[in-house]
Amino acid sequence: MSDTVFDYDLFVIGGGSGGVRAARVAAAEYGVKVGLAEEDRYGGTCVIRGCVPKKLMVFASGYRDAFADARAYGWEVDDGPFNWHTFSGKLQAELDRLEGIYKSLLDKAGVERFEARAALKDAHTVTLSTGEEKTAKHILVATGGRPWRPDIANAEKTLVSDDIFNLKDLPKSMLIVGGGYIACEFACILHGLGVEVSLWYRGAQILNGFDDEMRGFVADEMRARGIDMHSGENVLEMEASDGGMVVKSSHGQEKTFEKVFYATGRLPNTEDMGLEGIGVALAQGGAIKVDNYSQTAVPSVYAIGDVTDRVNLTPVAIREGMAFVQTVFGGEPTPVDHELIASAIFTQPEMGTVGMTEEAAMAQEPVEIYATSFKAMQTAFAEREGRVMMKLIVSKANRTVLGCHIVAPQAGEMIQLAGIAIKMGATKEQFDQTCAVHPTMSEELVTMRTPVRTS
Repeated sequence: MSDTVFDYDLFVIGGGSGGVRAARVAAAEYGVKVGLAEEDRYGGTCVIRGCVPKKLMVFASGYRDAFADARAYGWEVDDGPFNWHTFSGKLQAELDRLEGIYKSLLDKAGVERFEARAALKDAHTVTLSTGEEKTAKHILVATGGRPWRPDIANAEKTLVSDDIFNLKDLPKSMLIVGGGYIACEFACILHGLGVEVSLWYRGAQILNGFDDEMRGFVADEMRARGIDMHSGENVLEMEASDGGMVVKSSHGQEKTFEKVFYATGRLPNTEDMGLEGIGVALAQGGAIKVDNYSQTAVPSVYAIGDVTDRVNLTPVAIREGMAFVQTVFGGEPTPVDHELIASAIFTQPEMGTVGMTEEAAMAQEPVEIYATSFKAMQTAFAEREGRVMMKLIVSKANRTVLGCHIVAPQAGEMIQLAGIAIKMGATKEQFDQTCAVHPTMSEELVTMRTPVRTS
């Protein structure tokens, strides 16, 4: 196909963060001809129905504690009430603004946009829902993922994460089914906005895959805030009623909730795209299989982001998009580094994490565990409940800090900076040699001297 004339050097399917970054950098910095198709809204999950609107809701829900603290500090303020319609209107306006920025970035880079659904006809041809066909030397699939509902009667009457941002009114009560970070974040957000929240999850503990001690700490703090949490419990059946949804649980509980919200996982968007028909291999859950350079089994087809189900985080998709462009158009084969990626769970309080959990580290080698839990100065003065926790996992052999976990207000901000040190291979002694910034919560990361346990 070396002598074939294609419509584009690159055609990107998906206008989320990863696809847009790859498209505009390829066009603007490498001068290649790029086309991009997006069937919904530009910005993808993160900007339109994920990270950005969620974080704005986190900010909104946090004012409940802020009002209480303000009174404790001498301010004469009232709690509200919270006006969902005012907030929702501003939220949608902000998402529209951000989508406009994404479109503008593509246009300025010279990327030709198609607002259509795209599928693959062959290794170099994309068919659009408009009836057009476009050819490209390289095709990049960046279609992301979507929320998943279980196969249970009346599940279609429940909410998923995409729906939360478009609610006409806040419900008085809500059942959240699931125990992952999306379930826990929205449980805290909605509780903070005044919704009576129950959380049911099948497992023994929320936030599976995270450090056991820290996720237990988060669960305790959520319960202390008034969220009704039930482990080992699942929905047995549901039926619509005048008051909402009557739900029966696997434990025999029956209760009516105005809304039911399923946060039980996500699936990659690979259905009806013609992928397997042209030879692209898919994993059992539908994710596209790729190598270290994001290349599929079809050499001209690449995939990045959540559709590959590697590490489903927006900054990772952007990094994968950049690595793809450097590899294919920059002549610099660039594998994606998925090691030591810091992340944050925006519960209340937040959890920030980077590196190994205590359980994984102990299974690998002898380690020392440094941990502390305390009531932060601001909270203590306000006489409000709530503690924070910080934890370092250290290799006995070479003293490297293998993991850092923080549960505290603004933990996401703290873990970003801690992540730099851990990515550089900092040792516990280098943490200890760092002078503390006082008075702060984060100074505890450099003042813990004695391990609480070893292996």
